[in-house]
Amino acid sequence: MFLKKVGDKVVREFNLINEKGQTFSLMDIKNYCLLTEPSGLGYNYSSEYEQIENSFISNVRKIEQGQINGIVNFANYDNYTKLVDFIEGSETLKFQYIIPQKEKTLEFYKDIQIQGLSKTQIQTTGVLSETITFDCLSLWYKENNVVYLGDETENEIRWDFEWDSRFTDYENRNLVFENKGHVEAPFLLEMNGYVLNPKIQVYVNKQKIYELALTLTVEEGEKLMYSTKDNDLFLYLVHANNTQENLFNYLDLNNINFFKLPKGVSEVKVSGENEILNTRLTIFEEYVAV
Repeated sequence: MFLKKVGDKVVREFNLINEKGQTFSLMDIKNYCLLTEPSGLGYNYSSEYEQIENSFISNVRKIEQGQINGIVNFANYDNYTKLVDFIEGSETLKFQYIIPQKEKTLEFYKDIQIQGLSKTQIQTTGVLSETITFDCLSLWYKENNVVYLGDETENEIRWDFEWDSRFTDYENRNLVFENKGHVEAPFLLEMNGYVLNPKIQVYVNKQKIYELALTLTVEEGEKLMYSTKDNDLFLYLVHANNTQENLFNYLDLNNINFFKLPKGVSEVKVSGENEILNTRLTIFEEYVAV
């Protein structure tokens, strides 16, 4: 990973990333722009209290929506236009925050959308400096990915996570995950066909706490998509022609259909009535501040 340096010192890094995986650097004034004076990287709660004699009891406490503010500095007007085109040409945006630590770097993200970008004049220094404001749509989160791959002659598991996890059962694709975040962790499950009657279950201390079981077939060339992020809840089947079928009618209305992984250690079981050959599980470990 490339990290920005000032002299011999590694510094934190900011980027914008869109749904296509394209990146706009907020650290390169020559080719993109340089973000200075960033604020809003922390968090606030709003609380209401009930007074009982000389004591106060909190009866409403919730996290407030955040805003990221700062100054974006451009070497020329072309780069200003490049940023506007990147933002307006993106359906969704993530704010990436890379933090260097003693032995490794950590990457965190926030889902955001633009609120405002000012436009004034080039300053006497020759640098165009403008204020920018992003509305935060999520907490900070880490993206933890586990990929199951295999075929009839060769079975393989590949992963690219750094969190405390271990596989307990290769055949049934079971995974023990420790959620060290501040809240329950949403996830995205992607299962490529062929899968007969797909199922995902969550266990804590060997007790099942959540389950989504579907009576359907994911054919070869199709993909089951299941997201439990608050701002992006969905369950649908992507057909071979890339059309999407909403699977709302397959949900059990007497059950919790969209759930998250609890804080602490849990076991995730992904299965079907046949061997699971190609599945990706992305867990969004969320933090109120990083």
